[in-house]
Amino acid sequence: MNQLPSSKTLIKWSLILASFLIVSSILWNTNQFFKQFKNEERIKMEVLATAYENFNNADLDIDVSLEEKIIQSNRSIPMIITYENGDINRWANLDVENTKRFTKLDVDDRLYLSRQLQIMKEENEPLIVNFQLDNVNITEKIYYRDSDLLNRLQYYPLGLLLILILFGTIIYLAFKSNKIAEQNKLWAGMAKETAHQIGTPLSSLLGWVELLRMENVEEDTVQEIEKDVSRLNTIADRFSKIGSIPKLTRHDIVAETNTAFDYIRSRSFKQIEFNFHTENDKPLYVDLNLQLYSWVIENLVKNAIDAMQGKGKIDIHVTQENSNAVVTITDTGKGIPKRLHKKIFEPGYTTKKRGWGLGLSLTKRIINDYHKGRIYVKKSEIGKGTTFHIQLKMADN
Repeated sequence: MNQLPSSKTLIKWSLILASFLIVSSILWNTNQFFKQFKNEERIKMEVLATAYENFNNADLDIDVSLEEKIIQSNRSIPMIITYENGDINRWANLDVENTKRFTKLDVDDRLYLSRQLQIMKEENEPLIVNFQLDNVNITEKIYYRDSDLLNRLQYYPLGLLLILILFGTIIYLAFKSNKIAEQNKLWAGMAKETAHQIGTPLSSLLGWVELLRMENVEEDTVQEIEKDVSRLNTIADRFSKIGSIPKLTRHDIVAETNTAFDYIRSRSFKQIEFNFHTENDKPLYVDLNLQLYSWVIENLVKNAIDAMQGKGKIDIHVTQENSNAVVTITDTGKGIPKRLHKKIFEPGYTTKKRGWGLGLSLTKRIINDYHKGRIYVKKSEIGKGTTFHIQLKMADN
């Protein structure tokens, strides 16, 4: 049975349809205005051509002040009058003063007028003017192009469309940001609930550990169980901190990185070679939340193990660069294509058949948001391996 679309989906598509109709209506009306104004300019130029023809045909004793006024009234439409053979005679409303004959102008002005004439020929049909001068029949052509106002009106829909796209983008980003915030709130709630649910069996397990001691079970066995219970307690503590602002305290990042690294090393395949490097075992102090920072190291090392399919080499380097502590984790795995160097940190992205795609996303949040540092793929070669780079500001002495 097909499900009916939700009310949110209907509202979204209704808004999209309404926006499309509004934009289409505005564009259509603007196009109609453009055509109307263009036609009115043509009529105005036809009236001017008639006045120009009458002015040149008039006898000396006939009043042509009206025709002269009509000719001089054109203050916005660029025009060029040519002789019958195409040579330029007069012009108006162009960036060349109409006080000289065309042949007396410099080269730049003549080239400018010639280009303008070509534009006018392409835009509008010329108006033909016939009159007599000294009993000689003369034919001239009036060329014109659209006024600057009409040209602006022509590009108005494009500007309006860009504005609508801008507002649409802002609205989209606002909705997307709100959706991401809701998702983050959901994940944080799930994490805290998970921590809460783990807490109950953890308390019971601690009691069972004590009972095992009372039953004189071998101490090594009890200690191993106790380590795993402690590990579960650390995981619960990590989940409880998601969505909250963690407390940072001053710690030696060299020692803490090595501790997290050792935990994974002791529980990993023997075919993996683990190497830890530092500068003369010199301590480097950084403000850290231990539970979250160790989670970062464990996530990156586990991803490296998965990338190598349980066989290869992992190197961790902890060094100081200026006022920053730098941790690099290098594996000999399958590598990451360059186009995915940023995408792998996005929530939900994973290349594994089983996985939520949250590990690297949480890792980035812990480093960037909680510790105000940086994490990124420093380099990666397909078939050779990947290096992750973590940079954290060192604590003040």
